[in-house]
Amino acid sequence: SVGLPLPGVAVRIVDPETEQPVADETVGEVQVRGANVFKGYWRQPEKTAAAFTPDGWLRTGDLGLCEADGYFTLKGRSKDLIISGGYNVYPPEVELVLAEHPAVAASAVIGCPDTEWGERVVAVVVPHDGAATTPADIIAFCRARLAGYKTPRQVHIVSVLPRNAMGKIQKAQLRDEFCG
Repeated sequence: SVGLPLPGVAVRIVDPETEQPVADETVGEVQVRGANVFKGYWRQPEKTAAAFTPDGWLRTGDLGLCEADGYFTLKGRSKDLIISGGYNVYPPEVELVLAEHPAVAASAVIGCPDTEWGERVVAVVVPHDGAATTPADIIAFCRARLAGYKTPRQVHIVSVLPRNAMGKIQKAQLRDEFCG
């Protein structure tokens, strides 16, 4: 949980398609409104219009849910959501399982187009120095801990994950490299 909203900040969870509020415990897009939320992009009215709803809510691009007690939980970024066989797969959930593998130092989970499933779950992992593992070993590890539709169908072992200047993993670059 990320807790309760700050005083003066309103948060709502909406269906990304309809922008209508969803029931508690239902994953949707997180939208915020308040005096501390920026008013728009400097001299970019089109970008501002895309970032806000007509009634003034900021579309964060985050997916999350509101618990019955009012606490919020974030599930990931809407652009990173993988829909495989009609099921939603949140990459951070799979990445947490990969982090439990003794040979895995870092990982990123992406969705790649798949003719049968819509998207397939693909893991890109960096092993610890000197650790030996195989894609089959990592898939078996995940299969024992995740639902079948969440288990990576492919695992790529790399020496480093691409990151931006802020240290954030560049998933678009991974999709370009491994989904081709």
